[in-house]
Amino acid sequence: MRTYRDAKLMAKALREALGPQATLSHAQTLEIVARQFGYDDWNILAAKIGEAGGDSDTAWDKPPAAADGIGLAMGVPILRIFDVEKAKEFYLGFLGFSMDWDHRYGETFPIYMQVSRSGLKLHLSEHHGDASPGSTVFVWMQGVDAYRAELIGKSYPYSKPGIQEQGPAGRTLEVPDPFGNRIRFCEKRD
Repeated sequence: MRTYRDAKLMAKALREALGPQATLSHAQTLEIVARQFGYDDWNILAAKIGEAGGDSDTAWDKPPAAADGIGLAMGVPILRIFDVEKAKEFYLGFLGFSMDWDHRYGETFPIYMQVSRSGLKLHLSEHHGDASPGSTVFVWMQGVDAYRAELIGKSYPYSKPGIQEQGPAGRTLEVPDPFGNRIRFCEKRD
């Protein structure tokens, strides 16, 4: 059986092959790939591949267990959004993240998507109850000054983030999103 990554790449290739004449979302192509494998939907295929030992990029992989048999993996914060286009403008355009995938249960249903940059993954959700507006995510990073310069250089009219020198852990760049959430990018002091 192909791995989870292969299935995602198949969906991406399908979307690219269809080109601009088709307006399929990534989520729709994932559903098509799931049906090609004989499953009712993407969630069932993803679970089956995870059980079969999918790749390390999946959320379903089992982390190594400690001596007590408990294994925890890095968490993925969920941030509440209210406008898909405004979220894409901010997270993809301004912050420079890439869209990994999106999912809707139906054409008019709320969206749930994953964006990432340099190993940081964030889930953005329009679903009521997934997260509270006004959340804060703390992110360790390197190159906080270079990242600030990149953001300022984009001339995004709604945010001009500055560096806080007196942060408890190090130099901190706090960037609020259009929905009241904040991301604190922090570089440790020497």
